[in-house]
Amino acid sequence: MIRSVRLSDAGAIAGIYNYYVKETMVTFETEEIDIKEMEKRIMETLEYGYPFIVHEEEGIVTGYAYVRKWRERISHNNTLETSVYVDKDKKTKGTGKKLYNSLIEKCREAGFHVLIGVLANTNTASKKLHKNTGFKKTGHFKEAANKFGKFIDVEFWSLILKTA
Repeated sequence: MIRSVRLSDAGAIAGIYNYYVKETMVTFETEEIDIKEMEKRIMETLEYGYPFIVHEEEGIVTGYAYVRKWRERISHNNTLETSVYVDKDKKTKGTGKKLYNSLIEKCREAGFHVLIGVLANTNTASKKLHKNTGFKKTGHFKEAANKFGKFIDVEFWSLILKTA
């Protein structure tokens, strides 16, 4: 089941996310976050009126997706950056694609114009997810991030939701 996030989901979401922080180059964040920080991120997202959704199985959050501002300038108000994370033990079950498709539809219904995914060049699963949900690779920055002592190429993938 996919539903809107609740503040009480913050612990489960932080748990899912912190695996990627500690063990992978999927996120460029390097320090784990606590429940209070995740609650703050959830509240900020919702206060902006952006979608933040979770996938739940038998009452347990197994993944989540949300959008945030792409850039601060007002001319970017119709462009959002996407994020999607699935519990490491639930990957390859289609959860990410379900979440992403739902997030895309919510953004389309809200009238946003462009979604941008920012991902590590080495993240083949995310590349596949973006391609399978209609995104196109639109940018590649050499060694733009550094994690675990390694420089990482960063890719931008974008999806235009509607035409002007």
